[in-house]
Parts: sequence; structure tokens; C-alpha cells
Amino acid sequence: MSGPLLLLDGASLWFRAFYALPESMTSRDGRPVNAVRGFTDMVAALITRTQPSRLAVCLDLDWRPRFRVEAIPSYKAHRVAEESDGSAEEVPDTLTPQVDMIMDVLAAAGIATAGAEGFEADDVLGTLAAQEKNDPVVVVSGDRDLLQVVCDDPVPVRVLYVGRGLAKAELFGPAEVADKYGVPAGRAGDAYAELALLRGDSSDGLPGVKGVGEKTASTLLLQHGSLENLLAAAGDPSSDVAKGVRAKLSAAADYIDAAVPVVRVVTDADVRLSRPDTLASSPADPARLEQLAAELGIERSVARLLAAMAAERA
Repeated sequence: MSGPLLLLDGASLWFRAFYALPESMTSRDGRPVNAVRGFTDMVAALITRTQPSRLAVCLDLDWRPRFRVEAIPSYKAHRVAEESDGSAEEVPDTLTPQVDMIMDVLAAAGIATAGAEGFEADDVLGTLAAQEKNDPVVVVSGDRDLLQVVCDDPVPVRVLYVGRGLAKAELFGPAEVADKYGVPAGRAGDAYAELALLRGDSSDGLPGVKGVGEKTASTLLLQHGSLENLLAAAGDPSSDVAKGVRAKLSAAADYIDAAVPVVRVVTDADVRLSRPDTLASSPADPARLEQLAAELGIERSVARLLAAMAAERA
């Protein structure tokens, strides 16, 4: 029986690895490798946990896409590096070189990466999940925005949310999203995106509808079923939408229109894979992987990765 397609939110995981482990973990020549080691261990653990037949690490080829910034200028504005032109993300100096090391390890191991020009990793994950027709999908991320991709058809898509660390990871499907966030169960993924739009998201620079928090947004979506229905009811004088809610939605009309394509992940991006996403039982370039492991001092982490790959395909 085929295992799932495992889709990893690359930057989300290596940022978490970087902050979870001390920079005192260094290579033989003194370079920090805490993110490399932590990320490699995460991948090994996730392979063991989910037993995938396919795997792709999804990348941000544009972490702040123009179409989102043009719609909501504050989108991720607080994350822009100082003295930049607005296109560079603020990343710790000692993490940036480790991303290249991670790419080298993945290539030598034969693990596919996936990206789309002009799009974020969220859009790559959303596209690959939406377009999958054969295998169940498990998306791994520390970003709650990805909860919108959960569904049961045409294949089950689940999100393993690692925002509190891998040890406390939570697996979400439509039922779990509906239960935890108070959104309509029949369209839990789409409704979660609408909840996020209404309440706002300070981590992404989305202001939300002023005066509408998560509880109010949940109540309104449960009452009306969808954002579309809610807005239609708010515009209907004969509906039972409270006067205060009508005023808040009316005042935020421009924001709501602009935010819909910002909040929703793209599901038709032109995603390119570095190699086929089939998870092999052995590395694509054993000599290179052995060299990297020794050079970076991550022999144990690489050994765990290889053991997970071999066990999965045994």
C-alpha cells in the first residue's frame, strides 16, 4: 500500500531548527551548522513518523510576492530587512549560509525540492496538495495559514502543525480544524482562510476587520456558512446581521476585497521539482553525502536520515 506524499515547508522547518539548537554546533572549520543538523533530524523523524512514498521540500522562491504586496502593502512589511529594497527578508546572518548547506544535503540524499517563480512556499504546498489525485498528502509546517489546505477529496490532505515543536505536533484534518477554530465542518479549509482574513494576522501584517476577533469571526462564519454569505447578509437590510457588525464589515469592504487573494494560497502555481519526488531507499550521491556529513560534522544526523529512508523503503 502506497504511503503518503509528504510536503515539507522548508523555511518554516529550518528557521525552527535554527532557533531550537545552539549556534555552538559547528562544522570542523567552525561554521555554525545548528539549522542543518536540526533540519536533517526533523526530516528523518518525519519520514519515520509518516512513512511516505514521496517527499518534496517546498521553497520560498519569492517570500513576499508582488501580487500580495500590491493588494495589501503591509503584507510581511515588518519582516523586511533594514536598508533593503523591500525584497530581502530579515534572516539571521548565520542562518543564510546554512540554507545552502541544507540544499546540498538534500541534493546528495536524493530528496526533491519544489518551488515556483514569484510564489511563496505556501503556494507551492497548496498547489501540490490540490493537484494530487493518487496518494494521501501530509503537509508539515509551523504556519497556521496552511490549515486552509485540509480536505478529504479527491485525496485526504492533512496538516501536521509543528508550531510548538515536532514533539508537540498536531495533525489536522477538516474535523480537527472545524473543532479547534469553530468554522463550518463542511468547508473547514476554506473557512479557516476566511477566519484568518476577518480576524487578521499580525505575523503576516494583515490588519483584519477592526473590531472582529477570532471568536466573533467564528460565530459569524458558523451562522452564515461562508464569507460570501456573510457579506451578502450584511448588505441585505432585511437580514438579522447586527447593526454593529454591518458597520464593521462596511468600513472594511476595501480591505476584505483586497485580502481574499492575499490570504488564500495559490493552487495553480507553475511548480518545478528539482528531481522526481519518489523517496528512494538510498542516497542519490552517497560519496557526496558522506563528504558533506564529515565536512559539516553532521554524521549522526545524516546516518539517522539514511536509516529512515532505508527502513521506509525496505
